[in-house]
Amino acid sequence: MEREEMERETMPKSSFRVEQDPEAFRSGGVRKNLDDDGRAKRTGTVVTASSHIITAVIGSGVLSLAWAIAQLGWVAGPAVLMAFSFITYFTSTLLADSYRSPDPVTGKRNYTYMDVVRAHLGGRKVQLCGLAQYGNLVGVTIGYTITASISMVAVKRSNCFHRNGHHAKCLTSNYPFMTIFACIQIVLSQIPNFHKLSWLSIVAAVMSFAYSSIGVGLSIAKVTGGGDHVRTTLTGTTVGVDVSGSDKVWRVFQAVGNIAFAYAYSTILVEIQDTLKSIPPENEVMKRASLVGIMTTTLFYVLCGCIGYAAFGNAAPGNFLTGFGFYEPFWLIDFANVCIAVHLIGAYQVFCQPLFGFVENWCSKRWPNNTVITREIPVDIPGSGVYHINLFRLVWRTAYVIVTTVIAMIFPFFNDFLGLIGAASFWPLTVYFPVEMYIARSKMHKFSFTWTWLKILSWACLVVSLVAAAGSVQGLIQDLKTYKPFKTQ
Repeated sequence: MEREEMERETMPKSSFRVEQDPEAFRSGGVRKNLDDDGRAKRTGTVVTASSHIITAVIGSGVLSLAWAIAQLGWVAGPAVLMAFSFITYFTSTLLADSYRSPDPVTGKRNYTYMDVVRAHLGGRKVQLCGLAQYGNLVGVTIGYTITASISMVAVKRSNCFHRNGHHAKCLTSNYPFMTIFACIQIVLSQIPNFHKLSWLSIVAAVMSFAYSSIGVGLSIAKVTGGGDHVRTTLTGTTVGVDVSGSDKVWRVFQAVGNIAFAYAYSTILVEIQDTLKSIPPENEVMKRASLVGIMTTTLFYVLCGCIGYAAFGNAAPGNFLTGFGFYEPFWLIDFANVCIAVHLIGAYQVFCQPLFGFVENWCSKRWPNNTVITREIPVDIPGSGVYHINLFRLVWRTAYVIVTTVIAMIFPFFNDFLGLIGAASFWPLTVYFPVEMYIARSKMHKFSFTWTWLKILSWACLVVSLVAAAGSVQGLIQDLKTYKPFKTQ
């Protein structure tokens, strides 16, 4: 009886309840549908995990890579891309082994990044991890709101340019489209948890392939089609010709932040791993999924960044699909931007769900007897079965979407915002915590060879994050000084 009580306490409150006869439970009728921790059996595979990763990684960051390469040039640009690719994959393998503790295959599950840090490091580092992770998730959702609205606006402007010529003043406010995006997210945010998102991630991953391929194809067509000569250099934008000396430094810092953002998915790696089946071991599957995801995204990044730079040169726009580096064929530009919007609708949810789950679990533990927080109201949806509405989930998630949308309306600056998010999250979540947990788990001796080079890697990445953050903050300040909201024309 005590064991059954403990199992009931560890079972999460879910929006989809399973009711079963007690005798059937004791005889194994339900137990076969549960994992070793008493939760509903996980069904994730390397395909679904790869889809989640690709959805998270190939996002709005890919659109800024041509601009980033333009700031860094042919030498440093691809080198920085490959360096971030290697570092992200290496540290993701360390993090994958931390999902269970103390043993990476048979140990106790840790459901969130904070749980992983608590199990391996403990102390103040748990709070620092939570601040970094959930702060980053908030920033990403704001960034995705900005980017999705820019893509929606681009569809309208593309048709305007097609009708009235490329020099027409087709200015359109982002605000109505941010509102439309927010309304869609309010509905999708009622998806109860990460485990119900596989279909949305697969759709979003397909969309990311579509618009990335279109961007690459249009860039190749521009390069091979001749036309206006563009200037590219080994070191990127030229001081005294394209930019001033100080602008060159700040832009290089911003470009590094943009590339860091383009590879960011460590914030949700643990939550993705928590969707995987137990056999084969989750850490092995997650490492394969990370390899597939990183290799796929790096291929697209190199193509988008380098071919985009070859197409536009040092004058590459900040977003090569919405910055109107291309005007024709307008219908293909429209389709690409629709794909971006659809992808970001799914990606928003992939990044939101860990934050939603954290707040709701904390509140249910803090106020276990509050019926507003714990009560599930069954609603029969024709053709879809019974859906359980939770009033707290409905209000809190709706409020979250509204607040992040308002912030996006205040700071609608694409490149600088992405750079700041990337800089703020790259070092602590992608490098520092995975490295520290590996050192603690392996009981590594101080000043040993491996300990030394891991520490050097961590400190070097901290410096990169700091300079990227400085560049992005400077860019945001400049944007705020010159910003004038568009008016519909």
